[in-house]
Amino acid sequence: MVNEQEQNSGRRRANQGVREVIPEPNKINASTPYDFNGRNLTPYGGLLPIITMLEKLGFQSLVEQTLTSKRIPRAMDLYRFVLGIVLGLYIGFPRLNQLRFMARDPILTGILKVTKLPVQSTFWRFVNALHRNVARQILTTMKIMRERVWEAANVKLAVVTIDTDTTVHTLYGQQMGGRKGYNPKNKGKKSYQPMLTFIAETREYVWGELRNGDRPSGKQISDHLANSTTSRMDGAGHTGSWPCARKNHARNWKPRKPSNTNCSKPASTSTVSS
Repeated sequence: MVNEQEQNSGRRRANQGVREVIPEPNKINASTPYDFNGRNLTPYGGLLPIITMLEKLGFQSLVEQTLTSKRIPRAMDLYRFVLGIVLGLYIGFPRLNQLRFMARDPILTGILKVTKLPVQSTFWRFVNALHRNVARQILTTMKIMRERVWEAANVKLAVVTIDTDTTVHTLYGQQMGGRKGYNPKNKGKKSYQPMLTFIAETREYVWGELRNGDRPSGKQISDHLANSTTSRMDGAGHTGSWPCARKNHARNWKPRKPSNTNCSKPASTSTVSS
């Protein structure tokens, strides 16, 4: 019997250098760890120009005049609660329980004029105390802020494209209105299908409706688009041509052809000229 095993059984050399080029750089987000050895250093120094912009746009007076709440918070007033949530969104913390990571940050506490942010339960009590009319008040605040930003940035759009689509919110209980429908990630589970509308050119939120899990009909989509244009998203530079455009738009909307014919999720886009 002949043994053909190689006689040289020494260890092979390791490959030198990088085998493959990294396709994308590492992303920095809210979960990225950081460490500072010096004093008076903060990773949230970029909030200073943001708060300066909000001050020049009159954000505080607008919130105090528009938003109302039945609950009188003790830790902070209504404006500072709203400002803290907004600054958390700027930083990258979309959930209230994530605000604890910056509860003692010197920049944030200095802007809000507190020694420490309230605990998560305080934020939840503040949000739960907001009644249903606050949703329309927030839309009014967004509309006025949009007008001010467009005027300051000299944004004058000749054509505004309204992008309307539904999204899926999976339910894990027996909530009222839940239906089994289009749900690609959790097939067979009940869900809601909220309908949202954005301005395609600026990616700004315009209008939204919380719906049950049934597919929207043509009339429901038409009514939603009519309400979207009624919300006066025409910021600076638009002068009263929206009512006529709203009537034509609600009557002659055209659905966008889906990319997948097997997909039952509706989507529509429309263009309104100013």
